[in-house]
Amino acid sequence: MKNDDKASISLKKIISISILFVFIMSAAVFAGNVKLNNVKIILASGYEMNVLTSKTKIADILDDNHIILLEDEKVLPDLDSELSDNNTIKISKIDEQEIEAPEIIETSETITKEEILKNYDTIIEKIVVEKIKIPFETITKNKASGSGKKQDQIVQYGVDGIKEVTYKVKYQNNIEIEKKEISSKIIKKPVNKIVEVRNRQVISRGGTITRYGGKWTYSESELDLLCAITAQEACSSYNAALAVITCAANRAESKRWRRNGTDPLSQYMAKGQFCYSIDNHWRRRLNGNYPSYVKQAVIDALNGKRNHNYLSFRSAGYATGVNIGGNIYFNAM
Repeated sequence: MKNDDKASISLKKIISISILFVFIMSAAVFAGNVKLNNVKIILASGYEMNVLTSKTKIADILDDNHIILLEDEKVLPDLDSELSDNNTIKISKIDEQEIEAPEIIETSETITKEEILKNYDTIIEKIVVEKIKIPFETITKNKASGSGKKQDQIVQYGVDGIKEVTYKVKYQNNIEIEKKEISSKIIKKPVNKIVEVRNRQVISRGGTITRYGGKWTYSESELDLLCAITAQEACSSYNAALAVITCAANRAESKRWRRNGTDPLSQYMAKGQFCYSIDNHWRRRLNGNYPSYVKQAVIDALNGKRNHNYLSFRSAGYATGVNIGGNIYFNAM
């Protein structure tokens, strides 16, 4: 063999060895740059397996190892996440609460930040005092006898009482959230309404009217009629009722009005003077349907008590004079 041929063969060997060396070195460099992770995969059944992988995305690691998630399974970290520091992938079953979680989350999206912060607002306590009405009771007493017609007569009107109650009240966002009673006391006791069932009496002017020293006495039915007319004319107060019956008593003692009678009831019943002959509204007040102070005012007037010396009156706004209980009195004796 010639020397030139030997040199050619040696050159080829050197080139081949150099290329192989470069390839091996490149592979070594590549392998040195790729990081292999030892990953533990825990299946839903509890089985554990360890794999070497250069992948870091969970989905890629499972795909490389031919692991497919079922519909009722979940993986932690999730498929789109990167491998965590503990190099562990855990597959587990989805429970019912977790299946409904998206619906809960969807609902919670409607809650604003302000609404959440309201739950942390300060609770304010206040002491509140309230006055509460105490309803009166109605007591019925049977005073009737025999089998004749009966009637109810109010002998005492009911008046509600008042109770003062102290509460501890809690507020949040100006809304009352709790109210507890801590004490109470009665300021005014209720007055019971007393109704007596009596034998019905026919209203009549029969019998004798006794007059003595400017005072009159009447039968019970006549006294009831006097009270009914008085109450219809004015019943806002004792003085208002006394003013009306005083006017009738003044006329009975006045020569100018004596033509209508010499007692208050006759004056009441005179044509065109009081409500008795003008309308029938007074009838609804018969049989004791008037305040007790009206009856007291009538009885006091019959026994000589007066609160003015006038002979006439009209409703306020229709005359000038002295206002007593909403009526204007004028034309002095």
